[in-house]
Amino acid sequence: MSDTPRINATLAQRYRAWRRNAVYTTGEKLTRVLEKFFSRQSLVGDKPFLHNESFPFLQTFADNWEKIRDEVREILKNREEIPAFQEVSPDQVKIATGKNWRTFFLYGFGEKLNKNCAQAPFTASLLEKVPNIEISWFSILSPGYHIPPHQGVSKGILRAHLGLIIPKDAESCRIRVGNEFRVWKPGQIFVLDDTYEHEVWNNTSDERVILIFDFDRPMKWPGRILLHFLIRVMKFTAFYLEPKKNLADFEDRFEAATRRNNENMEKLADAAQAARQKTLH
Repeated sequence: MSDTPRINATLAQRYRAWRRNAVYTTGEKLTRVLEKFFSRQSLVGDKPFLHNESFPFLQTFADNWEKIRDEVREILKNREEIPAFQEVSPDQVKIATGKNWRTFFLYGFGEKLNKNCAQAPFTASLLEKVPNIEISWFSILSPGYHIPPHQGVSKGILRAHLGLIIPKDAESCRIRVGNEFRVWKPGQIFVLDDTYEHEVWNNTSDERVILIFDFDRPMKWPGRILLHFLIRVMKFTAFYLEPKKNLADFEDRFEAATRRNNENMEKLADAAQAARQKTLH
């Protein structure tokens, strides 16, 4: 039997891997070149952490953080169905290993993930009001895990962190952005620019859960136009297409798991009720 098909398949795989890496490398270099332009276009400054006063829509998240926390607690009941970051986006394999960093996405590249949002309807209703939201997820970090230094994709996008379930030893669970450090606290929210090198430590024996959402940086009109163009181009690359497909698959799996677990709980409740009735009679 000829080995030609197998050789052709191997060559095709190598070509796709080379093309993916070339596109990613070129895109990364381009975004670094554009950083200075977006910085000059910014209407809210350019620092590792930005002032909350520049983003009035943040307060509603802080005011309602307990409701958001309660929704993620329900989601965590099906923890094993929540994918690791690198399972959603293979490009994250350098900073996410094993099941140490799980991610439950609610938005992906400006698109609402309806099935996942149905698991957290109140949180989704708040996210709908964020101007130009791009991505949002519940970020679940295992005890003792360290996310190594890395940088975000575009200075045209900012990131908000809302503390939900925070280790008791909060000072040992922190993030560095540039040369500045922050710790998460339940109900507190802050905004950062993830194009600055950043890393995270959870040097505790507890899990850390926060809500993350990305939104467009307020900029002058030339910066806004260029950012929207780049995002549209990005949607034709594997950087977008592969995670989009993976997210759809994980949405279906999580929905099915939740349905099965709910049905099992109902059966257990019915059985317990029947046993009580039998005892009474």
